[in-house]
Amino acid sequence: MKKKRIQKESFMKSVFILMVSQVLNKILGLVYKLYLTNREGFGDKGNAISGSGFQIYALFLTISSIGVPGAIAKLVSERVAIGDHKGAHRIFKIAFVTFGTIGFLCSTILFLGAGYIANHFLQIPEAELTLVALSPSVFLVSISCVIKGYFNGRESLKVTANAQTLEQLFKTALSVVLVETIAIASGVDTAIMAAGANLSTTLATFLCFFYLCSYYRAMKKEIAWEIKSSVNYRPTRVRKTIKQIFSVSIPMSITSILGTLNKNVDSMTVVRGLKNFLSEEQAKIQYGILTGKVETLVTLPMSMNMAFATALVPAISSARAMGDLQTAKKRISFSMLITILIGLPCMVGMILYAKPILELLFPNATSGSFIYQISCLGIIFIVLEQTMSGALNGLGKIFVPAMALGIGVIAKILLNCYLVPINPENFLLGGVAGAAFSTVVCHIIAFSIEFRILKRTIALKLPAKKFMIKPILAVTMMGIVSKIFYQVVIINLSGKLTTILTLLVAVIVYLICLVLLQIFSREELFMIPYGKKIYYFLQKLGLYADG
Repeated sequence: MKKKRIQKESFMKSVFILMVSQVLNKILGLVYKLYLTNREGFGDKGNAISGSGFQIYALFLTISSIGVPGAIAKLVSERVAIGDHKGAHRIFKIAFVTFGTIGFLCSTILFLGAGYIANHFLQIPEAELTLVALSPSVFLVSISCVIKGYFNGRESLKVTANAQTLEQLFKTALSVVLVETIAIASGVDTAIMAAGANLSTTLATFLCFFYLCSYYRAMKKEIAWEIKSSVNYRPTRVRKTIKQIFSVSIPMSITSILGTLNKNVDSMTVVRGLKNFLSEEQAKIQYGILTGKVETLVTLPMSMNMAFATALVPAISSARAMGDLQTAKKRISFSMLITILIGLPCMVGMILYAKPILELLFPNATSGSFIYQISCLGIIFIVLEQTMSGALNGLGKIFVPAMALGIGVIAKILLNCYLVPINPENFLLGGVAGAAFSTVVCHIIAFSIEFRILKRTIALKLPAKKFMIKPILAVTMMGIVSKIFYQVVIINLSGKLTTILTLLVAVIVYLICLVLLQIFSREELFMIPYGKKIYYFLQKLGLYADG
């Protein structure tokens, strides 16, 4: 019994570390995105150029590496769970060479084909330089992902968290330095500034790779000792190991490829479709609103929730390898609850205060509130889809997320082709709003399929009172109280200060509602880092009594 408790605390500690890292990364990312969007000479047009190039880069990255950390983590955790550290390390070595080769080939293709992709696929010729600047990063990320996956499988998720934070920190600092330097040298050339912003990504990934290699070298003695004391080692041929790695990484990569393709649908259809009723310049600006501002804000809850999707794969794979499905079910249901409690208030808060948030963060480029609100409708489905994908991958249902998202992407392509060319003056969901709406539909479809299969696979029980009614009550109270506060305060204070205070009040009201509604049981509170202290503190205040 004690062992199980330690495993739970270990799982939640890993989630907490990753969550803090992801939030910090998103804040840093938001800082440089705010800087670029508000920087004279960059703005929405610069976001369109850098964003379109970045989506193509992300597609190459997905092909070469995105499914790798989860796949390696799953295979390594299964070996480590039965004491086969030698087999786990062998998987790591073979994966390093394999994906290093794939990453190098993808980098070369992106570098040599940058001009063709920019001119023919994106129809944004200025994006060529951004693709060239990003091309070396594909190789660096590929081999970095293998190292991250190895340590994730050993349940050392702090390594991944540190690497991600360092990478984002360097990326933010280098973006500002490079863009300012280029602006001075080029006389504010938007295309070259966009390339400089993306060059910072490549430099940051190099520094991240250097950190991971340094950490691995520091751990070599411990790893060597584990290999020496390994048990249950089953030697396999290199070809068979590669096949085993690909049998897991390919389905995971397909899911990620489809997620990236989902965004590339916009990069390839939005500007083209908007040209039916807008000039090319205005079409690029509208696309820049979607990729530069809206996606940056909408993905904030996703970054917080990504910790569960990452931690669930090795945690459930390990429990499954040991035959402990009860622990797997508890971790999945608890992760689903936290996901709902993260996603729901973010969705409602962003919809209610879309315009004030844009005015607060992007004072020089405030347009896009309606597009932002439409996009926010998909937040709860996206974050739940994230968590369920991690759970399904850990349970061995690795093709399900790919299949579910694939059906959603097909729906998005059809809707984009139909809605984007329509002038929004003639139909509210025409133009860029149509692209945002089609993304929401895509994730609703994917969520519905994954949820149905997950429930059937492990007989998952999610009581409506706990998982729907109470969270909806909490978020409704948050919305009502914060809206009243906003209307009263805005009369006396500036808009920006009012927005900050209102969002703060919304968070406080929401947390109080969670306590009063007693959404968490005593056992669930104990699973959270510092949960025991929180529980006993609330009991002393008379605010919490576990029934």
